[in-house]
Amino acid sequence: MNSSFAAPSDWGQAVSVQRGDRWSIHHRLQELNIPCACPADGSLRVEVNHALALLLVRSTLHQFSQSRQEGVTWLERCWRTRVTCLANS
Repeated sequence: MNSSFAAPSDWGQAVSVQRGDRWSIHHRLQELNIPCACPADGSLRVEVNHALALLLVRSTLHQFSQSRQEGVTWLERCWRTRVTCLANS
């Protein structure tokens, strides 16, 4: 149900987001194939049915809520992190 309009108020989970970011977050979640809707009441409703969807929703919300500097710091920390893959051993 990737509807932009008529979603019942009890459908999915209501997500608290800045009203100005609501449509951008909605669009990104649609790109990720996560069922979501922006009902007329101004909320963002998301249907999360598995762990990967929850992780993607959390990541998307974090992307829109953090400052640019926080994003840069996080990305630099990721680049410096070395992870050894044991699957190739």
